[in-house]
This record gives sequence, structure tokens and C-alpha cells, in this order.
Amino acid sequence: MGQPGRVLVIAGSDNSGGAGLEADQKVIAAHGCYAQTATTALTAQDTNGVYDVHHVPGEFLAKLIKLCVEDVGVDVAKTGMLASVETIKVVAEGIKKYNLKKVVVDPVMIATSGAELLRRDAVRELISELLPYATILTPNVPEARLLLSEAGQSPPEVRSVEDLETLGRAARSLGPEWVLVKGGHTPMTSKGKIAEKDDEREIVVDVLCGPGDTVLSIETPFQGTRNTHGTGCSLASAIASNLANGLDVIDSVKKGVYYIEASIRTAPGFGTGHGPLNHFHSTYQLPFAPGRFVDYLLDRPDVKDVFKTFVYHPFVMAMGDGTLPLESFKGYLIQDYLYLVHFARANALAAYKAKQIDDVVAGTKLVQHIVHEMKLHIDYCSQFGITVAEIEATEEHQACTAYTRYVLDVGQSEGWFALMVALAPCILGYGAVGKQLHADPATVRDGNTFWPWIENYVAEDYVSAVRTSSELMERHASSLSPSGLEQMVKIFIHATKMEIGFWEMFPHK
Repeated sequence: MGQPGRVLVIAGSDNSGGAGLEADQKVIAAHGCYAQTATTALTAQDTNGVYDVHHVPGEFLAKLIKLCVEDVGVDVAKTGMLASVETIKVVAEGIKKYNLKKVVVDPVMIATSGAELLRRDAVRELISELLPYATILTPNVPEARLLLSEAGQSPPEVRSVEDLETLGRAARSLGPEWVLVKGGHTPMTSKGKIAEKDDEREIVVDVLCGPGDTVLSIETPFQGTRNTHGTGCSLASAIASNLANGLDVIDSVKKGVYYIEASIRTAPGFGTGHGPLNHFHSTYQLPFAPGRFVDYLLDRPDVKDVFKTFVYHPFVMAMGDGTLPLESFKGYLIQDYLYLVHFARANALAAYKAKQIDDVVAGTKLVQHIVHEMKLHIDYCSQFGITVAEIEATEEHQACTAYTRYVLDVGQSEGWFALMVALAPCILGYGAVGKQLHADPATVRDGNTFWPWIENYVAEDYVSAVRTSSELMERHASSLSPSGLEQMVKIFIHATKMEIGFWEMFPHK
């Protein structure tokens, strides 16, 4: 991934979090961009209204803009509540001084609750000083009409989509390159006419007017809801974020409008007035931090118990205290050797399926670890008078066949990551078994036939294999979707149950 787009928001703060800088930063984060802020004013408000405004001095605001531009840098600037003539002058000077090429102007004049946020003299200042530098202006219908009135023009009444287009073209004459007239205040029928009655409100039409005769009408379903606090702020920030991500104006606006439609539709319903939007409706948040997939997996309630049953199985504990019947251990060693043949095949298949050379190399390393482990099994068996020929002539136990063919089937029918997850209970599990037996005070060391086996699974070669397998999965776990993650968990649980079945091939008492 490249660096995120950098968006500078020059706007007022909304302590309730639904509009202003607080909403802007949520939107920008949801679009994968980096937000910086230059605060123009502090407001005291909730979902019912604005109760007080504290203006930031222009000199201080200028410093905020300067520091953001000269250090981190700015790809797109977005303005919101500018509050005063002084503020508008400072912002316009900053745009000219730092040659900011992409500027989204949301002419915040009236809050959703009806509170007036910009005096008429400041509106005129906005028209003369800031609009000529706007890449796109995003007024709602009342704001567009007010801008035209203060500019000495007669704004049209809006009775249809065509009137929205006329309003947009007229607003472009004030200087912005593009104008998006938002139709939320004028819901319409499906035929593009103003809705005279509540039950006629079917669609909302936003109209984008641009250079030449460019006109784009974007329809979304009308939503009869009180949850519209901060809609204008959020839409402008969504457009700014899309521009910062490299989209053109038309695509930035379309995606922004659809983002807001879903934000309203999925709003949480907070507050007793005009409630805030759901800014993170399309953001999938992984339930684990990057590099912590394995930790998350082993700590899940549906995994934890079955993995514990595997690691602390009576067969395992009997090796620890030296009471496991020797014949059971011999039988297990032979079957585990046969298992490792197929385990090597599965890891070789993983190396083949890998798309990145580092993953291919890691897969081949795991095969080498398995070969080393197989040699240890041969050494063990030779101590008991069992030859390689006898091992290879032994019929696979049903548990061995079921487990190995399950892993290979996952490798054939699923993707690379699923195969790595199917292999993981063996690699991770034996590492956990060796670690817990080695550290357990109840484990018998002197005279315990199985102590060398335990030591093998805490030795550097095996620890290295566990590390390689874990790092392989961690490198790719962040790309999992919600459904994909749950599928991986199911595979891991099933393969772990197969491991438990492997312990149960032979008596442990």
C-alpha cells in the first residue's frame, strides 16, 4: 500500500461528534486517508441545537494551516464552518500562499437544527475571496439560493430536477469549478418533481454541474429519518477523501453520495434531536492487531477449548510423567512418520501455491524441517529395533489417513492461506506440547523414555519451524474478509480435532 491521501480540514469543532471536525476525521479515516485539522471555532452543541460558538483568532488559525502544509503536506483541503469574515480571509490567503490545488468548500451557513452559523457579511466574503479557488462547492438548496442572493442574483425556485440544474449552473458563475447542489431539502417524486405531500417523497436528487455543459444527476432513495446531523460535513469530507485517493471529481462525488446514503440508512439513532450518521458502515475492522492473528486464533473461545484438549491430551501427559505404554509410543512414532510424508507433500503444495517468492522459500524451509523431524523418528525407531523398511511397510491408521487427506484436500480445494491454516494445528500444537511438557514440574526427566522426544519440540530447529509458519500466516492474515476469517477458524478447529484423533490411535494407560 502507498501513503494515504492527506486531507486538511479547516472547520469548526462539534463537541457532540456528529458534525464538524469530529465527523470529518471519522469520514477521512473510513476512506483510508490521513486527516489534519485547522480549527476555526469551537461550538457548544448537541443533536438538538447549537448553544454557543467560540471563534479561533485568525492569527492562530493561520499558524495551524501553515504547520500542516509545511510539515506533513496537503493533497486536498476541505473547508466547513468558517464563522467570520476574518476566518475566511485567513483561509483564502492560506490557499493562495501554499498553492493548494484541490479545495472542497462546504458553505456551512445553517445547521441542520436551523441555527445560523455564518453572518451575511461573511457570506459575501466567502463569495468574493474563497469560491474562485474552490475545486468543488457543495451547497444544499437553501445555501445555494442564499449565495446567489448575496451575489445580487435572483435564485430560481426549486420545483424539479431541472431547477436544481439551473441553480447549480448559476452557482458556478460565482467562481467554483464544480458545484454539487444537494437535494436533501427538496425530496422529489420518482418523476423528478418536488414532492408536495409527505407520502410523495420517493427520491433525493443531487445535481453536479461542471465545466462546459457537464451535468450529472445522482438519485438515492428518500429516507424519512431524523438522523441527518452532519450530513453536509460528512459528504464534503467523503468527496475530499476520494479526491485525495486519486479519483476524479465525478467519481468522487458519486461515491461520496452513496457513502452518505448508507451512512444515514445505518445510523445508530443517538440523541433526542437530529442524530449522527454511521461513518464506519463500510469499514471492516479486523478483530486482531496486525501480526497477532495466531494469538487471536488460539484465544478464541471456540478454538481455545479444543486446542487445550489437544495440547493437554492424556496421551501427551502420559509421555510427560513417563507412564505411556511403550508399545503405544512405538505405534505412534510409526504412524507419525507416515503422517509426516503427507505433511511434507502438503507443505510442498503450499510452496507451489504461494505467489510471492518469500512464501515459496518459507514453504521449502518447512519441508526441510519436516525431513529433519522424520530423521529423528527413524533414530527413535532404530532404538526400538524398528527399521525404515518396517515403518514404510506399516499400514496407515484410519486416523492418519483421515487427517492427512483432509489437509491435502484443503490444499487442493481452497486457497494458499487455508492450506497454511490446515497445517497450523500440527506445527503450532507440537510446539505448544513441547513447551508445556518441558516447563511442567510434573514432567519426569531422569529415566523417562519420552524425555528426548519432548526436548526435540523445544529445540531450535522446531522453534524455527513454528516461527516460520506463524510469520507466513501473519503476513497475509490482514487480507481476510469477515466470512473468510470464520472459514479459516473452522478449518483450524477441524484439523485440531484430527490431531486429537491422532493421539487416540493407541492406549495411553
